[in-house]
Amino acid sequence: MLPAKEPALLSGRDIRELAERLQVNPRKALGQNFVVDPNTIRRIVRVAEVTPQDHVLEVGPGLGSLTLGLLGVAEQVTAVEIDPRLATALTDTVSLRAPQEAENLTVLQADATTITADVRSPTSLVANLPYNVGVPILLHCLQVYPSLRHGAVMVQREVADRLVAGPGGADYGVPSLKLAWYARARRVGKVPPSVFWPMPRVDSTLVAFTRHESVGSDQLRKRVFTLVNTTFGQRRKTLRASLKAHYEDGHLTAALARSGLEPSLRPQELALTDFVRLAEALAEPSESEPVLPG
Repeated sequence: MLPAKEPALLSGRDIRELAERLQVNPRKALGQNFVVDPNTIRRIVRVAEVTPQDHVLEVGPGLGSLTLGLLGVAEQVTAVEIDPRLATALTDTVSLRAPQEAENLTVLQADATTITADVRSPTSLVANLPYNVGVPILLHCLQVYPSLRHGAVMVQREVADRLVAGPGGADYGVPSLKLAWYARARRVGKVPPSVFWPMPRVDSTLVAFTRHESVGSDQLRKRVFTLVNTTFGQRRKTLRASLKAHYEDGHLTAALARSGLEPSLRPQELALTDFVRLAEALAEPSESEPVLPG
């Protein structure tokens, strides 16, 4: 739902003038591709299902295109920006274009891949994520902020394919399973290169997510994630072949039997629930209790 009077969103001309005034040249290393189309901003806010009750965590606000759109709907926005120049300028941009919403914005100059609980109970994550670190940021935020209930992120199309993939497909793997631990994800639309400045050489996709009930404890999560990393590190091998270097043969055989999994299965054939059963079975006591490397 859009407000009766939304903030003055940034046009392509606004973005370029602002970048010139700040002497900002978009940096590929930081994944800086700024959205220059107001209708795309409205679309992102809409598919993220942002409400007036949401405290939105925005990662990589850049020059403020999406920030302004979010402030027009959400109760509060916390923007995490790694570039100190952009972090400093964002407050001024909001004060100029949406003064009535300025008090609802908090800007943190920080690296979103390592941020800890510096944000008070965000309920939604909405972001145009840097292509090179999009998955680590998404997973880190979901881990650090259990209050996040829903959201939408824009990522490279191939990354989106991996995030939403199910068992058996070529795109199914570590990102698919780790995101599935926290939430149900789905594609909600394509985004063409033409809405960005500078234009990327790849297509983008919006991925929405809704958090589900906890799969298990954090200790179990670490076991499952390590198991996923290990088996998909050798995804062409069978479960037995990829794990035999880490477990005594008898213990591994017994664990596979307890979890109801055939030793000849490959990791891409397993759902998250299968990895959970196997992690629990492998953790059961035996004469020798080797552990997977962390």
